[in-house]
Amino acid sequence: MEGGAMRGLFTSGILDVLLEEGITFDGAIGVSAGAAFGCNFKSGQRGRALRYNKEYCKDKRYCSLHSLITTGDLYGAEFCYKTLPEELDIFDNDAYENNPMEFYVVCTDVVTGHPVYKKCDSFRGNNLEWIRASASLPLVSRVVEIDGYKLLDGGISDAIPLKHFESLGYEKNLVILTQPEGYVKKKTGMTPVFRMALKNYPKLQAAMERRHIMYNDALSYVDSQEKKGIALVLRPKEALPVKRTSKNPELLQETYDLGRALAKEKLSEIKEFMSN
Repeated sequence: MEGGAMRGLFTSGILDVLLEEGITFDGAIGVSAGAAFGCNFKSGQRGRALRYNKEYCKDKRYCSLHSLITTGDLYGAEFCYKTLPEELDIFDNDAYENNPMEFYVVCTDVVTGHPVYKKCDSFRGNNLEWIRASASLPLVSRVVEIDGYKLLDGGISDAIPLKHFESLGYEKNLVILTQPEGYVKKKTGMTPVFRMALKNYPKLQAAMERRHIMYNDALSYVDSQEKKGIALVLRPKEALPVKRTSKNPELLQETYDLGRALAKEKLSEIKEFMSN
């Protein structure tokens, strides 16, 4: 499950249809929003990601310039990873832990610039910090320190981790992307900014500068696996209407609905792929 901040609601729409149809998997892996929203699939909480995003998208504690200035995080860590899942829209840890599906999160080690893949059996205690790290965008997030690592957004180093998931033994995979077919990531125009902001992490800086190359290579690999019949790719038919930090509930709903519509359209194909 690829990230993309609020584009991840497209993924949520697909996952909710799969939940309704009783379609299960041996394992799942998510990057950034793909992890933050995708964990609700393992906990079986259909509609949760859409619900809390629509409810709190305009709350300054959730995502705002105010949060960035006062906490160092565009997405408020205390609100998003404590108040929200523990009090306002409770994450079902029991259901998550009782589901035998393995769930992995991808982060980037800011010291090495390499991806870190974490199998998350529970999100109790400080384990949600792995989700936070995976979704922590450089420049607008503090580095997340957990289990001896210093981490940021997994999309920097492995935005579409199909090759790694196959290396774990998952030989046949459903891949959910949040960009349409034909999308090509371009080199960032913010290289000078990254060089200044990340001067203490030169290997992370280097990873940021070659991110477009790694991303486009990953897309090519996904396409090759799809042609072999060992990957089924679901992606929007055109660029999604929502922006990364959209605060428009109607656009959030529209993005989610596009995911649902695609999943329903491809349902027989998904079931055939799974059964074979």
